[in-house]
Amino acid sequence: MNKNYQSELTDSQWNHIKDFFPAPKKCGRPREVDFRSIVNAILFLLVSGCQWRMISQEYGKWQTVYYYFAKWKKEGIWFRLHETLRAEERIRQGKKKHPTAGGEESQSVKTTAVPSARGFDAGKKINGRKRHILVDTLGLMITVVVTTACVQDRHGLKKLLKTFGIHRKKLKKIWVDGGYRGEIIEWVKSRFRYCLEVVLRSDDLKGFVILPKRWIVERTFAWLNNHRRLSKDYERYPKTSETMIQIAMIRLMLRRLQPL
Repeated sequence: MNKNYQSELTDSQWNHIKDFFPAPKKCGRPREVDFRSIVNAILFLLVSGCQWRMISQEYGKWQTVYYYFAKWKKEGIWFRLHETLRAEERIRQGKKKHPTAGGEESQSVKTTAVPSARGFDAGKKINGRKRHILVDTLGLMITVVVTTACVQDRHGLKKLLKTFGIHRKKLKKIWVDGGYRGEIIEWVKSRFRYCLEVVLRSDDLKGFVILPKRWIVERTFAWLNNHRRLSKDYERYPKTSETMIQIAMIRLMLRRLQPL
């Protein structure tokens, strides 16, 4: 390429993840697509916030980039890459591979004129979608579910917990805000044996106050907002939005594991 963009992977970063993508077949027509260029194109779109059709032509045809983005989403490559990098980053910071505690929160974001599923969040007066994420004590995302904004946080939490795999059995405690009080605490405890701990703001405090444990997930939302594609929900399907959030966290963790 004649020009480098800030979103592109370095050699060490690409070498760290290249084995997750399919290797060329030993027989048949030789592959003409460079997978590193495809990943760089997706990161370019995520960071810059451009449309698929406006991806720099240096990366090739946008149809090819979208084809592999959708293909790898369907095959679970983005998910496996995210899971592996999170475990590596936790170990690098002196933690165990699987988290035992985390924080859950939702974020309502506006959608664009693209035909898609959306709803109205009466509390925040936002017409769009809601991102429900669960993060560990380092702020690294464990799982994410995107729903319409009209879905209540308690119902979103139920849907979020149902996405867990077997290895999530190590999770014991989840910190939440006051919107999750009530029968949802007993439902989670009886169904998944997780302890929901509600962190409330004291009535004696005035102005901006950092709440224990709750600030971690809010910081993760701030990390996501550094990617302009996530400033709103531009995607037609919620599953595509979830994948975009996964890729944003992949980029964040990869830059920590391989800074150069």
